[in-house]
Amino acid sequence: MSIKRIHTGRRMSEIVIHGNTVYLAGQVGETTQTIADQTAEALAHVDRLLSEAGSSRKHVLQVIIWLKDISDFDAMNVVYDAWVPEGYAPTRATSEATLADSSLLVEIIVTAALID
Repeated sequence: MSIKRIHTGRRMSEIVIHGNTVYLAGQVGETTQTIADQTAEALAHVDRLLSEAGSSRKHVLQVIIWLKDISDFDAMNVVYDAWVPEGYAPTRATSEATLADSSLLVEIIVTAALID
């Protein structure tokens, strides 16, 4: 099986496709300051990358969410829940973590299937 890498730099690729599975690098919202806005921006990046890879929200298999502060869980979920299509909830884990930049409040990692 081949491996396809998209938007590849020295350190990482934004998208890796192996077989029928799409792996996205962690996505963040960098231009906003609230957890809701950063979550919406990160999920917009996810949408764009999934589309480019040949997938969609309805094909997401797993989501891993890192929060700078777990007390933002409920506010993040308001945005996330509106993003997930009804009947297509993926597996998911959410945890608190120290993120790469102190201004980041959330990072979202997605694995999805290619559209048949």
